[in-house]
Amino acid sequence: MLRRKYIFPNVIEFNYQAGRRLGVNIYLVEDAGEYVLVDIGFEDSVDDIIELIRQMDFSLTKCKGIIATHADADHIQGLKRARERLKTKVLAHPLSVSPIERGDAVMTYASIPAQGIDIPMPPCKIDETINEGDTITVGKLKLSVWHTPGHTPGQIALKMGTLLFSGDNIYRDSCVGVIDAHHGSSLPDFVRSLKRILADDSEYLLPSHGPVFRRDARIIQKAIDRLSEYQYMADFGTCAVDWPLLHEWEADVIAGRMPKF
Repeated sequence: MLRRKYIFPNVIEFNYQAGRRLGVNIYLVEDAGEYVLVDIGFEDSVDDIIELIRQMDFSLTKCKGIIATHADADHIQGLKRARERLKTKVLAHPLSVSPIERGDAVMTYASIPAQGIDIPMPPCKIDETINEGDTITVGKLKLSVWHTPGHTPGQIALKMGTLLFSGDNIYRDSCVGVIDAHHGSSLPDFVRSLKRILADDSEYLLPSHGPVFRRDARIIQKAIDRLSEYQYMADFGTCAVDWPLLHEWEADVIAGRMPKF
């Protein structure tokens, strides 16, 4: 039997539990003998995760479900295998259902030919959709579902007391989940989601990558300021909402003003 390493009461994170990196942060939230998993990671780490669950003396039959924070391959490639092995249900936001159930390699980032990335993306059935305002119960615990789009359309966060499972919304270094048009990133939505986290009273953020950290307004505000600026930069292509330089240039062209050097 393996001693359970709780990062907070009722919460275990598998990288800390294993003492090595298994990939994306996977959280087990348990109470009264039952539990849910928040994300599952890559397919090749599923057996390691299940073995850790066994060694910590959790019954595999007591898994109430696997919650997909969003439909990126590093979070959900192992869903199908884990669903079958744990004989449990998979929960996701409605906007994450299509890429997960179709195994959409582009939308999930499983295939990025320009960077030589091409991994299998097994389609997985979503058993239950969860949306803004829903509550997931685990024993006496309650996880409130937040819809926090921006990184992807179907990204969610989960609030439990003073803890916020923040997914790919924000990390301790003020970085955020990848901004990319191929899987539906939206800078205005991202800024709104971050402002919601900034205004919240949670004490700790439990992200999908990197260390858990105490909520710090400076970290979140730094990301808001940066992404707000990104909205008006050509660097971000179709994710940008405008490019002021082109308006200035067009006005000069229409007015007949030649460039000044």
